[in-house]
Amino acid sequence: MLHAAPLAFITRLGAPARFLHLILSLALCSFAIRLMIDANVGASPWDVLHVGLSHHTPLSIGQASILAGVVIVGFTWFALREKPGLGTILNVLVIGVLIDLLAPVMPHPTHPAAGWGQFLLGVVLAGFGTAAYVSAGFGAGPRDGLMMALHRRYGWPIARVRTAIEVVVLVAGGLLGGPLGPGTLIFALLMGPSVGAGLKLFGFRKQEGAGKGLEG
Repeated sequence: MLHAAPLAFITRLGAPARFLHLILSLALCSFAIRLMIDANVGASPWDVLHVGLSHHTPLSIGQASILAGVVIVGFTWFALREKPGLGTILNVLVIGVLIDLLAPVMPHPTHPAAGWGQFLLGVVLAGFGTAAYVSAGFGAGPRDGLMMALHRRYGWPIARVRTAIEVVVLVAGGLLGGPLGPGTLIFALLMGPSVGAGLKLFGFRKQEGAGKGLEG
């Protein structure tokens, strides 16, 4: 019988090994994000915003992602007094850079079945990559950091804060012409379970990983 958390040992590794694990996790998340964007059936709320920004500025999608991340980290740090961790900064930079570097080599399926297959693979990989990022233990992602900072500062329920942020971002991205589509709804429904399944592999309960991931 397989161990219930076969990857839990990673959380007990030394800092250098966990740092390498962090970088690989962010690379996997970047690959997953690019898969979903290029599947052409929709994207996550934040990527709807990033693509929308790229339509109206000289920025690439990755650069728009970095800009959004920098704004979020700056606001969370200076306005909400929540200092970012090393993982927070690397999350912003590595994912943004790799989203652009991966663009030329990603498939762009033309058949709907292939597009949905690519998108769903992206959701699964994003969930595992987020769980892997959490297991490295180098700090929350910028968007989850904002969520947790608002919760601690004002006492608002985490679920409501997360929902409000996602809705605002989604509406803004849609108004900017981002890839709002059926895949966006599928992402909203499946990303939580995908992250939860990944967290179990690393020995976390889903609640323990809340506020430390990639996409929130």
